[in-house]
Amino acid sequence: MQATAFVVAVFEFVILLFSLSFHECAHAFMASRLGDQTARMQGRVSLNPMVHIDPIGTLLFPAMVIFGPLIGFHIPFMLVGWAKPTPVITRNFRKIVRDDNLTTLAGPFSNLILVCIALLGLIVMAFAIPDGKMAVQLSFAAALQMADPVDAHPVALLLSLAILINLSLFFFNLLPIPPLDGSRVVRNMLPYNAVQVYDRIGGWISYLLMIFVGGFILRLLLWPALGFVFSLLGRL
Repeated sequence: MQATAFVVAVFEFVILLFSLSFHECAHAFMASRLGDQTARMQGRVSLNPMVHIDPIGTLLFPAMVIFGPLIGFHIPFMLVGWAKPTPVITRNFRKIVRDDNLTTLAGPFSNLILVCIALLGLIVMAFAIPDGKMAVQLSFAAALQMADPVDAHPVALLLSLAILINLSLFFFNLLPIPPLDGSRVVRNMLPYNAVQVYDRIGGWISYLLMIFVGGFILRLLLWPALGFVFSLLGRL
């Protein structure tokens, strides 16, 4: 059982690392398409995790959430993370507010794309392998810790974890808490004086808001979405 839990933890860490890289690559790619080549010149239009890693958000915090329970150290927070911010110089955009919002939203929606790809993979597996529907449903339940991962199909479990993690990243990054993506969209909607106050939110205040307020809101958004996916798989 401990060995299985470790394998699942490794699955989660690898998926999170790839998903964060895909997220930041989407920011950089969209900025490049809209006229700002800053991130492209720094090599950020890449899926290589080494160019996106943030020591705390990509390594330390996720590792504590994923591997902590294996050694009796539990953090009561959903598995999310963040990478090194993608550099954007908005004056290079033709329409600054619109293009800044498009660049910002490219990140969360890239995670939604990964959710759709993983879900499509599960649907294909449900019809392509023997007892596929049962294997897919069991594996998704295992990803949600509602079933024993020992009985899960490895590929279906991997795809299920990809759905869980990328939905978490999608909702998490849309929270209006600096420096998350949602905060930049909100910032672009605020009047000048409000922007000055909003910009003062940072440092440990942001981390505390993300952990306590963000964690609560994330659960409110995430579980209905996962319930919808679970019911969809149950109707196959």
